[in-house]
Amino acid sequence: MTTTLTLPCPAKINLFLRITGRRADGYHNLQTVFQLLDYGDTLTLTLRDDGDIRLENALPGVAHDDNLIVRAAKMLQEKSGSTLGATLQLEKRLPMGGGIGGGSSDAATTLLGLNHLWQCELPLEQLAELGATLGADVPVFVQGHSAWAEGVGEQLQAIEIPEQYYVVLRPPCEIATREIFLHEQLTRNDPPIKIAAFLGGHLENSCEKLVRKLYPEVDKALIWLNQFASAKLTGTGSCIFAGFENKRQAEQVFAQRPEQYSGFVAKGVNLSPLHRALAIV
Repeated sequence: MTTTLTLPCPAKINLFLRITGRRADGYHNLQTVFQLLDYGDTLTLTLRDDGDIRLENALPGVAHDDNLIVRAAKMLQEKSGSTLGATLQLEKRLPMGGGIGGGSSDAATTLLGLNHLWQCELPLEQLAELGATLGADVPVFVQGHSAWAEGVGEQLQAIEIPEQYYVVLRPPCEIATREIFLHEQLTRNDPPIKIAAFLGGHLENSCEKLVRKLYPEVDKALIWLNQFASAKLTGTGSCIFAGFENKRQAEQVFAQRPEQYSGFVAKGVNLSPLHRALAIV
């Protein structure tokens, strides 16, 4: 019986984002494409037989029981009826507030990893439903495939996207999704488009104009990266990205970045590295 798993928590970028309306519950309907990346955090899960859930290296400023990893573990424990527990260790690489799905991916890896470790045998669809209660981006990481998304991001249709390389940069600022979605100047009435329109080159982000206005650091980073390729904001976070045909091109651009920008180079993948690790196809 497996007692320890070390699993990837991949990042994502939003290749485009349209906000098509505001719902009665205050959330927004949107359309987007989630592109999974081969870079992210790493989570080590070790089986416990005492039922305890322990996150050993909690994030500064986040209470233990409020951490998405702990919440995901306890939710699965309750749903499955498992009496087992786990010690969880997170190697954090993805920035908070970056719009690249770090916390959501960590939660998804927790659900899938513990489902395997505890032998709960819950199907992906049920795990995705659990994940959706933790955050709108969790289901795409649970399902494990780059996808067209609607609703609040939970209505997913797997699509195949050309696997290019991306430069992802993080300007020196952190953006709260809530702040952007509540802002009075946010465009909320984009007409919906079809997948064919996305494939034909509709790649705008409805939040980008507002974020550039509120956060000059993001604006400057987009101007810099636009020198090399079409640069975009991902989601409502502070990270920006641009796609390149090969790794060498991407690494050359990344090496020239101004020192105030952190980030990474990653390959866009259609199947999640997490699902490859767990042999879920």
